[in-house]
Amino acid sequence: MRTITLFKVAALAGTLALTGCASKLAQPNQYSGFLKDYSNLKETTSASGKPELRWIDPHFDPKNYDNIVYNPIIYYPVPKPSTQIGQQVLDGIRNYTNQQLKQAISERRTLAAAAGPRSLIFRGAITGVNSSKEGLQFYEVIPVAMIVAGTQAATGHRTMDTNLYFEGELIDAATNKPVVKVVRKNEGQTLANETTPMTIDTLKQVIDDMAVDAVKFDASKK
Repeated sequence: MRTITLFKVAALAGTLALTGCASKLAQPNQYSGFLKDYSNLKETTSASGKPELRWIDPHFDPKNYDNIVYNPIIYYPVPKPSTQIGQQVLDGIRNYTNQQLKQAISERRTLAAAAGPRSLIFRGAITGVNSSKEGLQFYEVIPVAMIVAGTQAATGHRTMDTNLYFEGELIDAATNKPVVKVVRKNEGQTLANETTPMTIDTLKQVIDDMAVDAVKFDASKK
């Protein structure tokens, strides 16, 4: 009996370890549909070493563009506030993301109000996924997905891992075709339990990390 119990514990630990590895990247069933095509995304790392899914047009050359038209980041789909993630927090997360990424992009290229023949168009969204664990509460589609860590759930201590999912692309204004696409799953701070409210600070660092990676983005690493 003891041997069987130890085997079950070892198997559970192995399963959780594999789940943890897989959770570093957004999975196909977590794509929101904000981007028209996800088929050519490849696993890679950002400039700061964060895992992400990315595609760069092999013919993309930043020197062919003079400016970027920045479209404000949206929620896709539109979120439903909850007791843990209120409307004020959702608005704050979106506003802070826009503030940081717009500043980061402006450091790479001049921002333009309207697109010209040598313009790139940026569009991005904080997206939502369905997140659930067997025997635990199911969380609806909201922009910031709350996922219960398996090891903590197994011990009965339901601390909450927080994640911000982001999808974005750069579009060639002349052809109206994407030249860069990125999908990221960002891990925020852990919440004590299901009733602990989220704040902007919970995800502030991951937003800052995305901004840093936007500044340091190297298009030559296709």
